[in-house]
Amino acid sequence: MTYLGLAYIGVAIGAGLCLLGGAMGIAKLASAALEGTARQPEASGSLQTMMIIPAAMIEGLGLLALVIAFMAVTALNKGVPVAGGSAPSAMEQKH
Repeated sequence: MTYLGLAYIGVAIGAGLCLLGGAMGIAKLASAALEGTARQPEASGSLQTMMIIPAAMIEGLGLLALVIAFMAVTALNKGVPVAGGSAPSAMEQKH
């Protein structure tokens, strides 16, 4: 319970790094395809097709990292006590 805030920060940093890595991968992929199109303009159609499939896979990996981060935050939220929810009420103490 003491380090719950650090756990939230860790999840946020982890998700951010995964999404940043995915963005860098797509940027490198698009850069290579653009360079290939500049060298051989007649091959632009096949280069674009070969670029879309890995870009979708990288995007899916980023989405998976985001879903895992949301699941981790949900699991962390279960450890947070609700205000007034853990103490027994006066009626329950009498019985």
